[in-house]
Amino acid sequence: MRLMPLIPRCATVAAFILAAGCAPLPARHAGPPPQAPPTPAALQALPGAPLTAQERVQWLDRVTWGSNDGADAELQRLGLQAWLAQQLRPAPGPLPGDAQQRIDALAISQRPMDAIVQDLAARRQAVQLAASAEEKMQRQQDYQRFLNQLAADAQRRLVLRALYSPAQLQEQMTWFWLNHFSVNQRKADIRAWVGDYEERAIRPHALGNFRQLLEATLRHPAMLRYLDNASNAAGHINENYARELLELHTMGVGSGYTQADVQALARILTGVGVDLRPLDAAPPPVRPQLRGDYRRAGFFEFNPNRHDYGPKVFLGQPMHGRGMGEVDEALDRIVAAPATAQFIAHKLAVFFIADEPPPALVQRTAQAFERSHGDIATTLATLLTAPEAGRFGQKFRDPLHYVLAATRLAMNGQVAADVTPVLGWINRLGEMPFGHETPNGYPATQSDWDSSGQMTARFDVARQIATRSAVLFRADPQQPLAQPPYSPLSAQASVRARLPGWSEATCAVLAQARSPADWNTYFLSAPEMMYR
Repeated sequence: MRLMPLIPRCATVAAFILAAGCAPLPARHAGPPPQAPPTPAALQALPGAPLTAQERVQWLDRVTWGSNDGADAELQRLGLQAWLAQQLRPAPGPLPGDAQQRIDALAISQRPMDAIVQDLAARRQAVQLAASAEEKMQRQQDYQRFLNQLAADAQRRLVLRALYSPAQLQEQMTWFWLNHFSVNQRKADIRAWVGDYEERAIRPHALGNFRQLLEATLRHPAMLRYLDNASNAAGHINENYARELLELHTMGVGSGYTQADVQALARILTGVGVDLRPLDAAPPPVRPQLRGDYRRAGFFEFNPNRHDYGPKVFLGQPMHGRGMGEVDEALDRIVAAPATAQFIAHKLAVFFIADEPPPALVQRTAQAFERSHGDIATTLATLLTAPEAGRFGQKFRDPLHYVLAATRLAMNGQVAADVTPVLGWINRLGEMPFGHETPNGYPATQSDWDSSGQMTARFDVARQIATRSAVLFRADPQQPLAQPPYSPLSAQASVRARLPGWSEATCAVLAQARSPADWNTYFLSAPEMMYR
């Protein structure tokens, strides 16, 4: 689909706005850059000379959730090599000021998961003990509201981090892996688990080691319950998780594994499940000869009573491990398979570079994955710095990228009191976190997101971001909406830097804006804003 510029409702030329958009960038004097982390070898090929304003915007749009003046100043201060090295290996730390306070105030930040699990169990029991049908319905509604609140907190935290964290590449990769190892919050009580899934299974490994990331997802109740491995036991085999682990998480369709491998992996995964009893509960009864194989870590459990100890052949070789050791051996084989490196490399290239990435780029990225034994930061350094990766502005923004990029521009570092409207915009465009029904996650290609209905909805979202951003600064939805004076987005250097590369048609539309609010709407609706 060819995107056409938004037809303006106004016909008067506001030349001063367009002139402001083309004004020279102001000089910045932020002091010397801090000590940079060691630069990965792949970054040495990056230009050492200062980038132009347009080049900085291009890099920011690729590596971060969207450029704004604050991010531009940091890239300009550090230089590309040091900045990208810092993004690949970010130092841990809280978000700036008010943003961290917003996260700390969420219920999921204030209560550990074991307390939440006990609360859920008590609420379920209260439903069963209700004295009347009316009381039972009320308690069921309370239980569902509690689950909904936990899921909403996880979504708010994800958006706050994406908007304000200085570790922007880590935030993009946290989303990438959440979508890659997708779970759906609507199944059973997974709403209660999605926040912990992000926090403990995905985020710590988003730029770390793929083997550790894969195991962390395998051990988490959200994945085990979503893909039914919690009910996978000897004599009652459930192949759901085994199939998706090979097809969607690692090797990919058509990579050479067989249905027999799926069946063998399902048997290997028997006994891998969930124990929701208190963390200090005594182990369950286990046959004496198998007691040494029992494992529990948090709510993860390997129960040997449910494991198939029969001989197995997986990916062409007999299994040698025992119990949980057999699971570890299978994961090692899967991650070491060349097909896994190819599958992950291609998916990363589609996410960051192009819907049809150059084969040489995918191959080079896969080789980095294999050489580094699945080190994600090293793999990304190779991908982002490869000569074939220099196709800026060719990657169509999916809804999450579009809304977050537009919001980061509109807010320019100001911290929202309430990001619920941002989640509403994302939901309207069809990419709500934890909301994809099937385990393949949301698609990342243009043909999935550029329908006429999608673009009409985007134009309306652009109008709301441009003219009603005050809703983000209203802590109470019942408060009257303040109407701040709208200044054109072209007051931002990172906005002005884009305009020289935009089409004459788009610039003509911008020049016809009658007010800053109109200009902002036209800018965020522009065809060029749909790409990064």
